[in-house]
Amino acid sequence: MRSVTFGQYICGNSFMHKATPNTKLIVTFIYIFILFFLNNILPYVFTFFVVMFLYRICKIPFKMAVKNIKSIAILLIFTSLINLFFSSKGEVLFEFLFLRITKESLFITVLILVRLFLLMIGVSILTYTTLPLDLARSLGNLFLPLKRFKFPVEEVSIMLSISIRFVPLLISEIEKITIAQKSRGADIKGKGIKKKMRFIVSILVPLLISSFKRADELAVAMESRCYLIGAKRTRYITFKFGRNDLYLIFGAVFLFISMFIFNSFNFWRNF
Repeated sequence: MRSVTFGQYICGNSFMHKATPNTKLIVTFIYIFILFFLNNILPYVFTFFVVMFLYRICKIPFKMAVKNIKSIAILLIFTSLINLFFSSKGEVLFEFLFLRITKESLFITVLILVRLFLLMIGVSILTYTTLPLDLARSLGNLFLPLKRFKFPVEEVSIMLSISIRFVPLLISEIEKITIAQKSRGADIKGKGIKKKMRFIVSILVPLLISSFKRADELAVAMESRCYLIGAKRTRYITFKFGRNDLYLIFGAVFLFISMFIFNSFNFWRNF
């Protein structure tokens, strides 16, 4: 679990770190939306260099983004194989039994891989430059208009905050349970599915029990502080729009306009 870097926060002093989470979330959502509407290789190449420039400014090691790609490597390979071998449209490049690679399927596979790659490294900037709790609070702010439709915005925001707070606790609990089971003679390096499943069960059962205990203690603590569902709440931390948000918006507008301009060029199009 410690090898997964997605969601980790890296301290810094760049304009991305200082911008409010609300602005970063909106820009990220628009970035994801535009990525899936491009059909030319040029805007993707341009976007890659812009993202690399942001990594440089924010002083984020690019190897951390590479680790994120490794964590979804199986999904990328599976998606690529499905699109590569099971498309019947286009000029046939290779065919063996029921497997067929066409020119169109090859282009679609490359397009999907590039999109997912840029999606992962782009969204990673948001998580690397924003505290997890600030992200949860920002999501609560963005969902405030849904209150008119009786959507439980405050409750969802609190659940996200609590979940994020519990992640490091669960990781620490897993390490403690693993050490305890090893000290009792558990075979962590045992070969065979049965032995591995037995070791996993020996970790999951104590983890579930401790998680329920923590949840019960948290419920008692919230009730003792007079927490009521649906009650009007005030916010201790508020986000104020500032100069760094303007820098981010201007940069995002430049990126999005450039992506559409490059997308209009007739170069490696019609994927």
